[in-house]
Amino acid sequence: MAAIDGATDGDLVRRTWSGPVHVPEKLPAAVDVVVIGGGIVGVSSAWFLKKQGLTVAVCEKGHVGGEQSGRNWGWVRQQGRDPRELPMMMESIRIWDGLSEEIGEDVGFTRAGCLFAARTEKDLAALEDWMPIAKEFGLDTRIIDAAGMADHVRGAARGWAGAMYTASDGRAEPHRALPALARALAREGGHVLAGCAVRGVDVEGGRVAGVVTEHGRIRARAVLCAAGAWTSTFCRSLRITVPQLKVKGTVMRTVPGPDVLTGNLFDEKIGIRRRADGGYTVAPGSILEHAVTPSSFRFFPLFFRALMQERNVVKLSFGREFLDEWRTPKEWDLDKPSPFEATRVLDPAPGERALRTVRQDLGRVFPQLAALEVAEAWAGIIESSPDVVPIIGEADALPGFYVATGFSGHGFGIGPGAGYAIAGMIADRDTGIDLEPLRPGRFFDGSPIRPQVTI
Repeated sequence: MAAIDGATDGDLVRRTWSGPVHVPEKLPAAVDVVVIGGGIVGVSSAWFLKKQGLTVAVCEKGHVGGEQSGRNWGWVRQQGRDPRELPMMMESIRIWDGLSEEIGEDVGFTRAGCLFAARTEKDLAALEDWMPIAKEFGLDTRIIDAAGMADHVRGAARGWAGAMYTASDGRAEPHRALPALARALAREGGHVLAGCAVRGVDVEGGRVAGVVTEHGRIRARAVLCAAGAWTSTFCRSLRITVPQLKVKGTVMRTVPGPDVLTGNLFDEKIGIRRRADGGYTVAPGSILEHAVTPSSFRFFPLFFRALMQERNVVKLSFGREFLDEWRTPKEWDLDKPSPFEATRVLDPAPGERALRTVRQDLGRVFPQLAALEVAEAWAGIIESSPDVVPIIGEADALPGFYVATGFSGHGFGIGPGAGYAIAGMIADRDTGIDLEPLRPGRFFDGSPIRPQVTI
């Protein structure tokens, strides 16, 4: 069978972050806003800032989309969200719907629905707890029984009691979507600077005046730090505390195979979706790896509830990551290479246990896919916040410096909506999306830390 979109290529996804990093030939002398980080949130924010008439530069130390934004499952879902981020997600799915037409490139988006499957009647009853939120926000989410599952899943060996189903949810292709949006931004006059690490921030009169990159300075009246797993480290160099811990997720994709699934399916064993190339993106339903570092101890009190919530999923490990973080300086000379240049791309090896487990579980859930060839496997680093929803807002200690991080594995789907809301915040325009509940200071002002969703 002829594969489309290079489905059998062993580096179809990996090529997003492999190969040499091409440094910019020239920096802009000044822009209105500098965005640190070339992930989906950073590029989307720059896109909407540019649409509002502002000049922007996106500075990415490695490849655009080279870290988690290019390594995720590709789900674009409203279902199961924390109410604080749901308005942003609903805006996001509207943006995804028209994004291919708007930028003139296919991002692989399709609305095919999302299923959270339940093994037992007790599990199904627990899913009912989210239905009042769906009703409040006017979503088409509903509970379906075992018979209803047959409309969406074909030939599964596992018997489910039913599922929570949202027909309007969708999926896109990470390896296509972000590079396409970055190219569109560049065509519109935005500066997309890969291989351009930001070492620090220029401050004048107590507020942001620009950034210092490895290739020189760029003046700006505002800076957005959307650096994913690197955000806490960067902010610490400015003496701004952003609580953030990281977990590793392992993912694989198959060659094209039998059509067993209409939309996205999450089961306790696997997360799976159909790909545009006819294969499947598959990940373990219950394995995330957290390498213990000094930050694990530093932020443990803030993350206690989240860690307890994920205690059956997060697997702890002790290794070189502890020493790597221990040796990373808190501050550095901006005239010399920074920690961000030392590691251009976070490219962890896929977890062997996770791959072995998900390969076995795929065949147990869908016997028709048991012998399907694995075309490619990879891993990504997910940054989480203490309450598992984003941290978005201006730093109290440094006017003009904004943070957008802690998307907790939800960033790809919510990215365009987050970018729309963040651009409005920076440009002081009302988007109708309330970002106050996501403010950075909520972890230090006595507000309760209550995770309502999972990574």
